[in-house]
Amino acid sequence: MRNSQYIVDPESYQLPMQARGTFGASPYAIGDLQLFHGVDAGDVAAELAACAVVRVAAGTAVEDGLRARLYIVLSGALGVEAPSTMGEGGIERVLPGESVGEQSVLDDAANLASMVALEDSELLVIEPGLVWQLIERHHGVARNMLRLLSFRIRTVNAQLRRRQKLGEFYRQLSLNDALTGLYNRAWLNDMLPRLVTRSRQDDAPLSLVMIDLDHFKRFNDAHGHIAGDGALVAAAGAIRAALRPTDFAVRYGGEELAAILPDTSRALAIMVAERLCARMRDAVVFEDMRLPLPHITGSFGVATLAPGQDERSLVEAADAALYRAKQAGRDRIGT
Repeated sequence: MRNSQYIVDPESYQLPMQARGTFGASPYAIGDLQLFHGVDAGDVAAELAACAVVRVAAGTAVEDGLRARLYIVLSGALGVEAPSTMGEGGIERVLPGESVGEQSVLDDAANLASMVALEDSELLVIEPGLVWQLIERHHGVARNMLRLLSFRIRTVNAQLRRRQKLGEFYRQLSLNDALTGLYNRAWLNDMLPRLVTRSRQDDAPLSLVMIDLDHFKRFNDAHGHIAGDGALVAAAGAIRAALRPTDFAVRYGGEELAAILPDTSRALAIMVAERLCARMRDAVVFEDMRLPLPHITGSFGVATLAPGQDERSLVEAADAALYRAKQAGRDRIGT
């Protein structure tokens, strides 16, 4: 059965799409088209006979007035813009026998996907009305359409999951200091308010230890910035190794570090700071012990969350204690 109501005037196609005749007059076979696998080829061929076959030159876009149409690649290849998430996009390659535009036809909406011929290509164009007629008359076409759309949904979902994992990976990277591997200031600004809230809810203590490497500028001037980076890495490693799994080590900025101690009273926090101070003295920056100043020291300020304090005042209290340690001669604990 020829469907004259679905014949498209060749003049309606915009350049660079050029009408090459009809599917009935072309050498292409129904059996090569995925959408019609398992369907009575004779009946479908008769219904598609009047459908236009168009040619698109390599490197040019398929521009068709933003109409909802189904395109099946007969030869060549199309590049179709894949769904974009998280600022990323991609190009899906549509090969002979494959189709594009099913969603726009089913939604009765303009096909807004960017389509470009990757090489000289010939396309079968099926108008929306005929697509629906084929679906209604041939269960195999409906089955193939559902299978195709299901595959594409699965593919998009898999891409979304991968990109979500990648986004989480980069988010975690943004919350860690690149040099030391400790959490950074951004992480602290996000997490400390939560830890304060949890401390209030659980009626549990929360302590903070601020740490400043002693005479770090002098260290950098004497040994260079590369050695200074090594000192920071050594100090970070010493602090991380001395903390419990439930504690958090942070690079607050420059040569200033911090340790957050949940469920830790003031007395216990002072003991932790004393342990950190001793570990800092033992941290080896230079393997060559003949060099001067092979070790580093730090000044420590301890504060425990008090009634009515928020995260900002807790940091200020720890900073004030750190200042007192530095004023008292450094390499010691301030409270």
